[in-house]
Amino acid sequence: MPRRIATLLTSGLLLLGLLFAALLVKVPYAQMSPGPTVNTLGEHNGVPVLDIKGTETYETTGHLNMTTVRVTGVNYRMSIADAMRGWLSPRAGVVPYETLYPDDRTADEVDQENAEEFSRSQESAKAVALRELGYELESETIVDSVVRGGPAEGELRAGDVILEVDGEPIDEPARVAEVVTRHEADEKVVFTVRRPVERDTEDDAGAAAASDTDDAAEADADDEVVDVTVTTAAAEDDGRAIVGIQAGTAYVFPFEIDIELADVGGPSAGLMFSLGIIDKLTPEELTGGTFVAGTGTIAEDGRVGPIGGVVMKTIAARDQGAEYFLTPEANCRSLRGSAPDDLTLVAVGTLDDALTALEHIRADEPGELTTCED
Repeated sequence: MPRRIATLLTSGLLLLGLLFAALLVKVPYAQMSPGPTVNTLGEHNGVPVLDIKGTETYETTGHLNMTTVRVTGVNYRMSIADAMRGWLSPRAGVVPYETLYPDDRTADEVDQENAEEFSRSQESAKAVALRELGYELESETIVDSVVRGGPAEGELRAGDVILEVDGEPIDEPARVAEVVTRHEADEKVVFTVRRPVERDTEDDAGAAAASDTDDAAEADADDEVVDVTVTTAAAEDDGRAIVGIQAGTAYVFPFEIDIELADVGGPSAGLMFSLGIIDKLTPEELTGGTFVAGTGTIAEDGRVGPIGGVVMKTIAARDQGAEYFLTPEANCRSLRGSAPDDLTLVAVGTLDDALTALEHIRADEPGELTTCED
C-alpha cells in the first residue's frame, strides 16, 4: 500500500476514533442555561406569586422578576462533545459536576437543601420587607431542619418552636448549640417545644364546622407544649455533642403573606421577594411600570448576597424583556463583558440600595444609577 494512502487511512481512523470518543466518553461536568423568570408582582400558573391577606394592598404595574437557572439533571453525564458545545455557547455555562451535586450528598439531599434554603429565604424576605415598612416583628427559635439519620430524627420536627433546652429559655438559635455542647456524647438533652396538635379526622371535621370567631379564639389551643428527650452523638469533625438539627428563626407576622411558587430552590430570590412585598404594601409603585429583573440573597439586616449562575440569569431576564437587572455587588466583576446588550446591570449591596435604584428608574434618571460598569 502506498505510503500516502496508508497515512490518509491512519489519519481517518484516528479522526473517527476521536469523534467516537467525543460522543461516548463522559466528563465530570454539568451545564447551566437560562431558566424561567417570574414576575413577583404577577401570577404564576394562574395563582398570585405574592398572596397577602389581612391588610390593605395596592395595585402594581411593571415587573420585578426573580430569575432562575436551568441545570442538567443528577443522572445526566456530559460527553466531551456536549462540554465543547457548552464552552463555546454564550447561552450556556459548563461547571464541575460536584459544584451542583457534591459527592457527599445524594440528589434527594441536594433537593431538600435547596427547598429549605428557598423556604428560609422567603421568611427572611418577608421580615426584611416588613421591617423596612416600619413593622415591629416578634421572632421565635425553631427547628429549621432535622439531619437525616441524626439523633433527633423522629423526635424533633422541622417547625417545632424551641422554648427551652434543659430548662433554659431559648431566645436565639445560637443558644441551642451552647446548651447542647455542654453535654458529652450519649447524654440526654431535653427540648421543650411547641408544635401543632395532631388531630384525627373527626376533630378536623369539627374544627371545619366551627365559626371564624371560635377559630381565632382557639388558635393557641391548636398547639401543644411537649418535652422531647434526645440522646446526643459525637460530631465527626471534633467530637462535640450534637443532636442533628439546624436551629433557625421564625417570625410572627402581623398578617398573612404567602409566596406561591413551586419547583424553585435555593435562596437567590430573596431580594426580589422583598421588593415585591414592599410594592404591594405601598401606594407608590416601585418600578413606575418599568420591566426590572434581578437576583440576590437577602440577609435579615437587609444585605444583598451574591449568587451562582448570574450570567445565565441576565440572559433569561433580557430574553423576557427586562431593561434593568438588580445585581449583587459581589457578582458585578464576573458580569463585566459578558452581560447581554441593552440590559443595564444595577449594582446593589443592600435592600436600601435597591429601593434607591428603583427611585431613579421610575424617575427616568438612568445617569444616577450605580452600575456594574462604574
